[in-house]
This record gives sequence, C-alpha cells and structure tokens, in this order.
Amino acid sequence: MSPTIRAFMPFIPLLLTGVLAGCADSVSAPAASASAITVRTAPVTTRESATEPLRFAGIVQARQRATLTFQVSGTLRERPVALGEQVESGQVLATLYNPGLEPARDSAAARLQELQTQLDQARRESDRSGKLFKRGVVSEQTLEQLDARRDSLEAGVATARAALAEARRMVSESTLKAPFSGRVEALLVERDEFVSAGQPVARMSSPSGREVELRVPAYLLEQVRLGQKLPIWSVQDRRRPPVSGDIVEIASPSAVRGELHAVLVGVPGGTLEAGVPVEVGIAPPSESLTTVPLLSIIRSATGTSVFRVVEDGDRPSAERVSVTVERIAGEQAIIGEGSLEAGDQVVYAGMTRVTQGDAVEILP
Repeated sequence: MSPTIRAFMPFIPLLLTGVLAGCADSVSAPAASASAITVRTAPVTTRESATEPLRFAGIVQARQRATLTFQVSGTLRERPVALGEQVESGQVLATLYNPGLEPARDSAAARLQELQTQLDQARRESDRSGKLFKRGVVSEQTLEQLDARRDSLEAGVATARAALAEARRMVSESTLKAPFSGRVEALLVERDEFVSAGQPVARMSSPSGREVELRVPAYLLEQVRLGQKLPIWSVQDRRRPPVSGDIVEIASPSAVRGELHAVLVGVPGGTLEAGVPVEVGIAPPSESLTTVPLLSIIRSATGTSVFRVVEDGDRPSAERVSVTVERIAGEQAIIGEGSLEAGDQVVYAGMTRVTQGDAVEILP
C-alpha cells in the first residue's frame, strides 16, 4: 500500500458517512412527496328539488249541471224537448201520467171543504151557547162539549189543509221543469215508458261555467289553496299551451289512509268545452337536496360511503364517511342529510388507492 493511501485511510469512514447522509437526504424528499396520494375532488352541493308539477287527469264538465227525476211514478206522457236543445229556466221538459194523483187531490180538497163547513157551524153553535150560558139556559158541561168539538174540527181542518197541499204538490211533481237555463245533454226515458220515482229522466247543464274535478293524495292538500292558479293542458291537443284555472273548492282532509280527495278547478270561459279530457298540474312540495358526484360513491359490504377531504396539519387527508343514497339524478347522487355539509370536498377520482387517514394531494 502506498504511503499516500495509508495517509487517507483514517478519513475514509468520515467520507462514507457524509456520502450516505447526502444520499439519504436526496431520497427522503421524494419519498415524502410520494406518500401523498393524488386525487381529484368535487364539492358537496345542496339545491332545491325540481318544481315540475305533477299532472292529474280530469274531464271538463259544466259547473252547473243536474240529473232530473220525477218524485212520483207513472208513465211518461209527453217529452216536448229534444237532445241538445237549449231550454230556459222553468220550461217543461216532460210530463208524467199517474191515474191516482188528481183524484187524490180532489178528494183532499173535498175533505177540507167538508171539515171547514163543520167548523163554521161548530163555531156558530159555540158562540150561541156561550150567550145562552150567561143567561143560565145552557149548562157549563154542554158549553164545554161544544167548545171541544169546535177545537177538534179546527185541528181536522189544519190536517186536511196540509193533506191538500201535499196532494197538489204530488200533482205538480208529475211535470218536470228545467231548474235553470241550459242545454239538454241526455234524455234517458222514451215516451210511454214507465218511470219509477227517483229514476233519472234527463240530464242538463248550464253553459255559464266549466270546471274540472281532480282526485289528489292527502299530502298535496297542503300545496293548494282557494283561488290558486293551476295550469290545465288539453289531452286532445298537446301542442296547445295550457290555460290557467282557479281552485274553487277543496275537500276536507279525511282520516282514511290512502284516500284521494277532490279538488275543483274552474276553467276560464271560452277555452275548453265540456267533455274534453285534460291534465291539471300541481307542484309537489319542494325539499332541500344534498348531492355528490356519482363517481364518489363507494359501495362495500358495509354499505355506501365517500372519502371526504379534511385538513390534517400541513397536509389534507381522507376521511371515510358513510352516506345513504336516496336516488340517482343524472351524474349526481342525492344523499340523506346529516352526513355531509355543503362545501365539503369529496374524492371522485383516485379513491381506489385511498384508505382511511391517507394523506392526499388534490389535483386541479
């Protein structure tokens, strides 16, 4: 070994230590940066649910309509109106023949006249006996008997008068008249047919107004109010823009579970005719929706979750948060409230290499 090498041998360990230290420093820096997993994130957002109205089917019908019946039975004698004819209030639509109605009326009138005659005579006798009683000619017992007969006849006359009024009403019920001005929509009985009391004979409607009856679930009753404007679409002509109707009547909520409730919507005049099928829109109740990218959802045996980025000292880290996915809307997942807040950053790319507590580096 040469003298020169021998002279440097004591310094060789020191030189090796310095070189190794320098190498360690040069390797530790990249290793530290490599331990942070690169990911891409997106913010958690909240928004109100879409207000696209729910559509309910209905049929336009006249606001004032009636199904007409006789209150007595008999044979249809006359029907002087035609289907579709415009009639005035009080106009005769049909007449009924019942052979027992007029005799019953005449009998009641005769009975009333008979009792009225007897009452007039009893009153005269009572007045005359009263005068004789004061003179001592008639006994008090006789006077009381005459007064009792007079009072009984007065009650009989009142009963007979009520019976006559009932008999006259029954005769008048054999004539069917229009309760309002309108159009005859249906004639349900032909001439000479037997008609029972209460059997529908004709239907009519008034052109003065139109309405649509809807059947809606109970939870939507909180979304409607009297006078509220609702859009009405014609099913027959879907290219036609909707007309705006007013709510005129709302049924009271019922305790029966699942029952549908009636809502009446007025149709503007001159827009839709009776009998036209339509759809009426009612906006559902709005709600606040929390959404995350669909790609951020992790599915496992324990359920669904996401990685939320949290600030952990100098470097951000990943925290696994369990979430409940309620439904999918396009590329967004709508999750239940409480697990995440608006503005939280969740990982949607690179999360396959991420575990709980890993440091992450967020790419732009």
